[in-house]
Amino acid sequence: MDHPGLDTWLRKRRLKTPGKTALIHGDGSAVTYAQLADFADRVSALLAARGIRKGDAVAYLGENSPEFLATLFGCAQVGAVFVPVNTRLAPPEILHVLADSRAHMFIHDREFTTRIAPLVSAVNLPHVIETSELPSEHLQGAGEDESEPPSGFRASPEDPAAIIYTSGTTGRAKGAVLSHQNLTWVALNCLVDYDVVSSDVALMISPLFHVASLGMGALPVLLKGGTIVLEKGFDPGRALRLISEHGVTMLSGVPTTYQLLVDHADWATTDLSTLTKLTCGGSAVPTRILNAYEERGLSFSQGYGMTETSPGATSLSPAMTRQKQGSVGLPHFFTEVRVTDESGAEALRGTVGQIEIAGPNVFPGYLNLPEATADAFSPDGWFRSGDMGYLDEDGYLFVSDRLKDMIISGGENIYPAEIENLLNDIDGVTGAAVIGVPDDQWGEVPWAVLTVADEASVTTESVREHLTGTIARYKIPKRVVVVDQLPRTASGKVRKAELRARFSAGAP
Repeated sequence: MDHPGLDTWLRKRRLKTPGKTALIHGDGSAVTYAQLADFADRVSALLAARGIRKGDAVAYLGENSPEFLATLFGCAQVGAVFVPVNTRLAPPEILHVLADSRAHMFIHDREFTTRIAPLVSAVNLPHVIETSELPSEHLQGAGEDESEPPSGFRASPEDPAAIIYTSGTTGRAKGAVLSHQNLTWVALNCLVDYDVVSSDVALMISPLFHVASLGMGALPVLLKGGTIVLEKGFDPGRALRLISEHGVTMLSGVPTTYQLLVDHADWATTDLSTLTKLTCGGSAVPTRILNAYEERGLSFSQGYGMTETSPGATSLSPAMTRQKQGSVGLPHFFTEVRVTDESGAEALRGTVGQIEIAGPNVFPGYLNLPEATADAFSPDGWFRSGDMGYLDEDGYLFVSDRLKDMIISGGENIYPAEIENLLNDIDGVTGAAVIGVPDDQWGEVPWAVLTVADEASVTTESVREHLTGTIARYKIPKRVVVVDQLPRTASGKVRKAELRARFSAGAP
């Protein structure tokens, strides 16, 4: 028998733990597993009544909420494909997601109505509804023909469950198709490697539209029957209060998250005794943060992954944090990692090569991009990460460099090509390179290094003004530096490593 897809998860939880609290949200309102399953049933009934069928894309633009999860599972129950949209995207970026995914329905929080209004007609969406119109037990949103969930549908492991858009090196976001199998196995990896148990209480301060928060945060907890404290945003003081108030055992974030908690006035007096599982992604945990948490008896699991691996590929256990500092750990239990040389053969231990990943959590490909999908896999079916690294003598992975020049700022992936394409459209700009510069708060921030025509006036302010409203704010360069010429290879490619070395101290 095939393993069950996401379409069965809440129905099984309703049978096993109907009265257990699944979610705590807002002012402390609790949602049991039975209530969440009923909510998902109502959403699936609404989708079916509106003509949503297997394979149809349903886009969702909203903050963390019961509605987000009910829509995810409601989609699974009719075979629809859930497309979460990053709430920080600018209108042109949202438009690309809607058009590329060929969304049949767009569900959004009311606060985004003004932002998306011009987009609705541009892509001729058949159905657009606000999350307040979803038929939760507290709201009237379904007609009589929408009151009963569809029956008889059963997802196959290979069926698409979600499409997560990830910025690409060509400048256009690519839709990574994640199957029911992918999301199930990444959750199982977390259960094994992070020891998730049914008594866990996870504080969800990162947005669920990020694949890490969804695939390695919410889904493992729900699969195991734990409790999620859902937050719409991150406020360090409120987060500390919630940890104490709800006996939070699990917390996930990026280094910036953990630093802001340490810097808050309540850090020293907050009861953190229930915390047993801290996971950090996005970049390595700085020593100063490790020290601050170890002083409170806390340590981190760290890891490495990407959207295409749903996203976990490796994990470093707390016990090895110091012994293997700088490593991103060992492959997850049901995942394999290797490093290959330029010929595609496995590299010797300690030798830098391209990191490749295999396992049931690895995605099948990009939406509508067969050539990009083919290029992403080796001849024997391993996913080519595009990152460079090496395995030490014990099999621990160390990431050395990013072949694709990706910038990670506060846990957000930024691909320079997307920004460079826009910078080159500015009058007077004759060359553009975007690099990541170290930043104490965000890990890295993007800088633009430009060459400009004689008599042209290009400033940080003018560049930021040009880009505002076109791309997400976190992608907009924090500083613009004008140089006489960009260092280039013989083939004309910008030597970004040279630029990063030059500006790594933050000075021109």
